Amino acid sequence: MTEEKKENLEKSKSSISDTKAKDISAKNKDVKPSENAEISKKEESLKSSKVEEKSVTQKSAKIDDKKQKTSHSKDDKKNEKLTSKMPIGKDKTTSPKDNSLNTSDSQNKVVEQNEYIEKLVSINRVAKVVKGGRRFSFAALVVVGDGNGMVGHGKGKAKEVPEAIKKATDEAKNRMIRVPLRQGKTLHHDIKGRFDSGKVYLRSAPSGTGVIAGGPMRAVFEALGIQDIVAKSVGTSNPHNMVRATFEALKSASSPKIIAMRRGLKINDITKRRKVNQLGTEDGKN
Repeated sequence: MTEEKKENLEKSKSSISDTKAKDISAKNKDVKPSENAEISKKEESLKSSKVEEKSVTQKSAKIDDKKQKTSHSKDDKKNEKLTSKMPIGKDKTTSPKDNSLNTSDSQNKVVEQNEYIEKLVSINRVAKVVKGGRRFSFAALVVVGDGNGMVGHGKGKAKEVPEAIKKATDEAKNRMIRVPLRQGKTLHHDIKGRFDSGKVYLRSAPSGTGVIAGGPMRAVFEALGIQDIVAKSVGTSNPHNMVRATFEALKSASSPKIIAMRRGLKINDITKRRKVNQLGTEDGKN
């Protein structure tokens, strides 16, 4: 009996192990295909993303190449236009002399921009009385010249000082006059000028005298470029009247060239008479 029981137990154990193995194999068969499908899907998605990245990078590289080509073509066209405008028979390379010429041109431009001599003669605060009170503003008088026979004056009024000065300088530049000078230093002859109550006497002076004049008149002479002159103002100290009187005197100034053209003579004839008169006055003094 014992041997039969043992055999039955072994058979039952073997049958249980077989069933377990079958179940495990069935489970493996059921699980493996799904896992393989998921893995294959993931691999396909990764491959597709890599392909898309490659396509994007290729497109960006193509766009960059096109941009570079277009920029190079534009630069080439500009260079061709410049070379076509260059005069024939001259080298395109710039020598140090050419660089020096360019620098001199830039310096000349700076000098042209700052060629005018600006003198602020006076600035005054003025008031306009209205219903609500007073409105204050500033009036400026400015003299502008190039230091070589050109001079002008102007006045401007504004609520602020810089704006008033700017208006006055613009007006002075638009109202400039040409004054003939002897050797660019002094007047050719003595002059008298008058405006309202302002009277002015201007006398030519020999070299080394300097500018002997009052404040407003001194500004006019410095802007004009006169180095030797003796001036006297009589009757008023108002800067506006003094400046206008000096301009009235300078407008009446003349030169040997103008007188020779007016009389139909030569310039030497007039200058000879001047030298004779100067010698006669010196002999009389001695």
